[in-house]
Amino acid sequence: MSSPTDAAPDRLRGLLDEHAALETELADPAVHADQARARRLGRRYAQLAPLVETARALDAARDDLAAARELAAEDPSFRDEVTELEGRVDELTDRLRELLLPKDPDDDKDVILEIKAGEGGAESALFAGDLLRMYLRYAERRGWATEVLDAVPAELGGYKDVSIAVKSRTDEGIWSRLKFEGGVHRVQRVPVTESQGRIHTSAVGVLVLPEAEEVDVTVDPGDLRIDVFRSSGPGGQSVNTTDSAVRITHLPTGIVVSSQNEKSQLQNRESALRVLRSRLLAAAREEAAATASDQRRSQVRTVDRSERVRTYNFPESRISDHRVGFKAHNLDQVLDGELDPVIDALTRAHTAELLAAGS
Repeated sequence: MSSPTDAAPDRLRGLLDEHAALETELADPAVHADQARARRLGRRYAQLAPLVETARALDAARDDLAAARELAAEDPSFRDEVTELEGRVDELTDRLRELLLPKDPDDDKDVILEIKAGEGGAESALFAGDLLRMYLRYAERRGWATEVLDAVPAELGGYKDVSIAVKSRTDEGIWSRLKFEGGVHRVQRVPVTESQGRIHTSAVGVLVLPEAEEVDVTVDPGDLRIDVFRSSGPGGQSVNTTDSAVRITHLPTGIVVSSQNEKSQLQNRESALRVLRSRLLAAAREEAAATASDQRRSQVRTVDRSERVRTYNFPESRISDHRVGFKAHNLDQVLDGELDPVIDALTRAHTAELLAAGS
């Protein structure tokens, strides 16, 4: 088995040097005067830490293996130790190969998650509410902060459309965990409005965007049309008496975003701009991916709302992810935020595709 350090010595050395440079920077108190910079450097440092630890462990295991082989040549009782160390070296080599795979540049970013009711009317809106709760509970389990940016409630409950920001309180990148959630989520259950007990199928669209910082996307104010209107709740009733809701149209692309969840027009404008920047960043990433590798294109497709990705079957208490063949019969727990098993399955499958493409 070839070593990743043999296959990509320059890449490994460059990443080890980057980690050492970041360690020096983060030890400088002046860096922490700029909290945004310190957070960005800290995230990258944490991202590189597993690779550095694995590389060091591999070097140590190789040294131990060489010593054990010398001893075994003179004393056969050391042969078992040689076998054990060979397995350890192979394990660490595989792990390092995975860590050296090209990283998604957005993996350490926070996200904006949009949930939109689709086919199925009132039942779809109710399930959009269920998915919102699922993601909020998952964020709570992982210690992430959430903020509702915009919400359009439906008359019978749930949401026609809701957008939330999900932020890490640590150096954990949220996009790396939630990027495969985008697509059509299908629900099969008996609606509360169904008197005959028949199972209906409804669909909800989920779009996950890496949250763009101002340095990622420049928005020319001259490219924006900003309209204000009165916020409304379910059924169209007014929830306040001022024109505080904001709708922003990005004229060059036709992208339209709105926000009415905040109390002031200024706050709603800032929320809408956050969503707009993230949509523009995602559009730029997708355009760049059109000429990039197959792996990257397949990754972008996972945030295409036209792709059916998952089914939630209530009569069988079953969740099925159609991309990787994942199935589990613990729907209540999943909807209560226990998403790690399915997300881990998606991440493993993506890693396997990258390894296969690079082999």
